[in-house]
Amino acid sequence: MAQLGGGNQPILILPEGTNRLLGRDAQRMNIMAGKVLAETVRTTLGPKGMDKMLVDGLGDIVVTNDGVTILKEMDIEHPAAKMLVEVAKTQEDEVGDGTTTAVIIAGELLKKAEGLLDQDIHPTIIAMGYRQAAEKAQEILNVISIDADDRDTLLKVAMTAMTGKGTEKARRPLAELIVSAVKQVEEDGEIDTDHIKIEKKDGAVVDDSTLVQGVIIDKERVHPGMPGKIEDAKIALLNSAIEVKETEVDAEIRITDPAQMQAFIEQEEQMIRDMINKVEDSGATVLFCQKGIDDLAQHYLAKAGIMAVRRVKKSDMEKLSKATGAKVVTNLEDLSFSDLGDAGKVAEKKISGEDMIFVEECKDPKAVTILVRGSTKHVVDEIERAVDDAIGVVAATVEDKKVVAGGGAPEIAISKGLKEYADSISGREQLAVSAFAEALEIVPKTLAENAGLDSIDALVDLRAAHEKSLYMGLDVFEGDVRDMYRAGVVEPQRVKKQAMQSAAEAAEMILRIDDVIASTGAGRGGDMEGMEGMGMPGGMPPMM
Repeated sequence: MAQLGGGNQPILILPEGTNRLLGRDAQRMNIMAGKVLAETVRTTLGPKGMDKMLVDGLGDIVVTNDGVTILKEMDIEHPAAKMLVEVAKTQEDEVGDGTTTAVIIAGELLKKAEGLLDQDIHPTIIAMGYRQAAEKAQEILNVISIDADDRDTLLKVAMTAMTGKGTEKARRPLAELIVSAVKQVEEDGEIDTDHIKIEKKDGAVVDDSTLVQGVIIDKERVHPGMPGKIEDAKIALLNSAIEVKETEVDAEIRITDPAQMQAFIEQEEQMIRDMINKVEDSGATVLFCQKGIDDLAQHYLAKAGIMAVRRVKKSDMEKLSKATGAKVVTNLEDLSFSDLGDAGKVAEKKISGEDMIFVEECKDPKAVTILVRGSTKHVVDEIERAVDDAIGVVAATVEDKKVVAGGGAPEIAISKGLKEYADSISGREQLAVSAFAEALEIVPKTLAENAGLDSIDALVDLRAAHEKSLYMGLDVFEGDVRDMYRAGVVEPQRVKKQAMQSAAEAAEMILRIDDVIASTGAGRGGDMEGMEGMGMPGGMPPMM
């Protein structure tokens, strides 16, 4: 990168081959990246959204309409597009649903900003207007939200989240499982969704999905001689290996007599036997070990009638502790009866040809498992994603106790309020606030388009209906406008709050960029990979 200095001699300030885009070119390139990304996931929105098939380099296939899954699986190169992927990931982490909504709102905000930039409105003014609009939008959202946390509302929230995600036939039974699971792990009004484990197995219909009041471990007994089922189990959790430890320093043992060899072997056996005696003396009938269990130890455990499972994941050990009340013991010497947990039944069952350990019938467990079933691998994967989203939204509703009507109703209500607010402020920020209001209408517009309806007619009908009620949304199944709250289509307030906030912040950040400097990087050959052609004539922005 060169700049002319005195005597027309070039002054190099960046390495040769570095690519740089300045001012309007940088903004146009970044805006185009955001718009293309939003268009990519836009067709998946709503109950009648379409699915995407993603094939990776190994030929593995993912079929989904879950926004964040699509964006994670795509090999996105463009830096501005990556910022919108972060919006989706944050939405997924914070709420669990609304990822597609967040991305298409961000894309539409950038599209509206492009029109304002063409009118020579400074990017900083647009960013300030967007910030004001986002703050006002939160105020309006609080006004139109409905207080609710009864079971019926939670079921409606779960079913709304799963609509259009391959679970239509079993929405109600799945919602029952999800609400029961969330309420079970609730502690002091807060819910850690990590304590709801989802195990998926194909080879059955969705209706066969079940909720286990305990934990399912995708492992099998370490020895066939162990009991396959234990009632009123006393459970020990151990995170150290049951085997003879090697010395920490290099050591050599010299044996000169066969009797010494025999004594050495017997001593090792005695050490293993003492370990198993310790487990037996504690009163444990089931042992979950985070590390390995020696072959000889397996034999002694089987003789003692103790069921043992080895190499259990740390996350599963924590769930077992929450479900059974057992304490995770680091040193076997410290294991005592007070460290044990309880379960009504621990059994090894064969599910879809694989053995799994069911720890069930726990007393008031604070960790539970939903076993999701489906006809094929791809079906059960998509159902798992739908269940995961529903868990997130139900948990958000239980914690916040606030919901909004679905079907684009909150976006229309907020858009209407922002347009009135824009009329009350002076300066060019007014134009940005109006643009923000118009951008929110992309949600009901997209719902209509994906359902094969006329988006202009749908928007006109929605605006007219909102003069009477704030809960009027688009029923894509009937093709008309109706009260979505009465129809049972409800979403957590947090989904909309997070989507608008993160979309506005991402759009602001992208708009404030006026200089993109891309170094050559190892193996990039000086090309601005994923950026070349962005906003330039003759090139479409490569997303993958």
